[in-house]
Amino acid sequence: MKKSGAWLVRYALEQVGVKYTFGIPGVHNTEIYDELHKSESIQPMLVTHEGGGAFMADAISRTSSSIGTLLIVPAAGVTHASSGIGEAFLDGIPMLVISGGIHTENGKTYQLHEMDQHALLAPITKKTFKTLSHEEIVPAIFAAYGIANEGEPGPVFVEVPVNLQLFPGEITELPVFSAEEPKTELDMEAIQKAAEALYAADHPGLFVGWGAVDATQESIKIAEFLNAPVSTTLQGLSAFPANHPLHTGMSFGYAAVPAATNAFKNCDCMLAVATRFSEIATASYGVNPPENLIHVDINPKVFNANYPAAVTIEGDATAVLKALYKALQALGEPKTTNIGLAVAIAADKQAYLQEWYKHDSKGRVNPGRFFTELRKQLDDDAIMVADDGNHTFLCAELMPIHTSRGFISPTDFNCMGYCAPAVTAVKLVNPDKQVVGIIGDGAFLMTCMETLTASVNALGGVYFIFSDGELSQISQAQEIPYNRKTCTVLPTIKLKGISDATGCEFIHIETDADLASGIQQALEFAADNRPVIVDVNIDYSKRTRFTKGIVKSNLGRFSGANKARFIGRAILRKVTG
Repeated sequence: MKKSGAWLVRYALEQVGVKYTFGIPGVHNTEIYDELHKSESIQPMLVTHEGGGAFMADAISRTSSSIGTLLIVPAAGVTHASSGIGEAFLDGIPMLVISGGIHTENGKTYQLHEMDQHALLAPITKKTFKTLSHEEIVPAIFAAYGIANEGEPGPVFVEVPVNLQLFPGEITELPVFSAEEPKTELDMEAIQKAAEALYAADHPGLFVGWGAVDATQESIKIAEFLNAPVSTTLQGLSAFPANHPLHTGMSFGYAAVPAATNAFKNCDCMLAVATRFSEIATASYGVNPPENLIHVDINPKVFNANYPAAVTIEGDATAVLKALYKALQALGEPKTTNIGLAVAIAADKQAYLQEWYKHDSKGRVNPGRFFTELRKQLDDDAIMVADDGNHTFLCAELMPIHTSRGFISPTDFNCMGYCAPAVTAVKLVNPDKQVVGIIGDGAFLMTCMETLTASVNALGGVYFIFSDGELSQISQAQEIPYNRKTCTVLPTIKLKGISDATGCEFIHIETDADLASGIQQALEFAADNRPVIVDVNIDYSKRTRFTKGIVKSNLGRFSGANKARFIGRAILRKVTG
């Protein structure tokens, strides 16, 4: 039979269950867009920038059963999208990246968009494919989908040259996609060893990351059996419900909130699940896991990379934790030590919140009161998206997340500009849930035009812009050692103008007195399928535990001479200005 390459792309994407594609048409992919226009199951979405489209695709994979998919032009489309592709790669998020390619049979060079896309994308994708015949297109996309989802997930790139798209070519068969069942072989000896170590420990603890986001019930069972505190990574904030009495907060060292710092102070055996102990998760490597560390991850490369483990278990978090719980049950009754743990955690959480309430925000919005009111008005299954910045760690410390996949943010690649596109995409695939974004004003300026995509498609997301006029996470980091802020003070921007330009509703929250009514009005607009930009006059004068902790972590690694130099310079500049 003869089929055009564009038809084959559409067929393959329909087979693997793609529901949306994100991108901008160009001369090297218009034929595919024309085919998708005929599709009854795929909706191509026009974005304002391929970078925003990549963040949207990432968010689709994090919060739905469909894989996020880009459909972009070669060269410029790929370079624009590379930040979102890199974010998905380092955060372990599956993504399909479909790109057109230059004509491969006209014998010419210096063509429009001619470049080696595969060399560019090799470091930030699991694999790349360049199809050279019609016969290769469907198998390549099927293989890309499988690779994107197997093991530690990530993005996979497929290039389809424009000449294959345009014209029919002979194919011998039309494969039907069949998803392979994941392998379930587990190291039962290691699981038994882990169970015995945890059961024998006086103060066991759990540390869970994003890879355990679908293993919440298993984590709860193990934590309750051991009566052990649970902390999470930043990316894994939704892997364990914050309203569970054993939940402590993000991380567990001196950069964590007091509930976590105190609960893990004497931890003598740690079960770390689906975490790489990366820089943010450890507050710049400022934690000290116990020697009796049990590390579970689907990617064996993470074992012993930053902290040595006594036991390592390779495998999917859900499968491993199910087996581990059974092994624990076989050892005896649930642990009855640490009887006052839950009471102490609750007291520490309340005391930390009171500390924020008592902070004088001098007429601006107190972050503690903002998140308390927001949590009060949101449904349990609401989804929060955070961008990269100071507000990210305010979310982590002050906003309880109650449900799995209820919080997403850019983490290891750490892209500013993630949130506005992501809120739009999350609302697209979760129309019946409240979707809110917490975005610094600097991050919002990067991708704010994707709110236009929301308004055009009647997607009622809420974009809370924390306005303080600075790139606050970095300006705070500058202020401590330098006593000056270079290139971190933003020009004045009228957010009302952006809302008018993009067709969004607008609300301004000036002080704490405006919180209840402002948040309520925003959620009412959103419920009516109207996206809303909320300008929050936030107070950033009180630093998070995370910010103070990473300063301590990094300073502690300096040599004596360098430490004296940095401290001396900071003191001198405080005195002299």
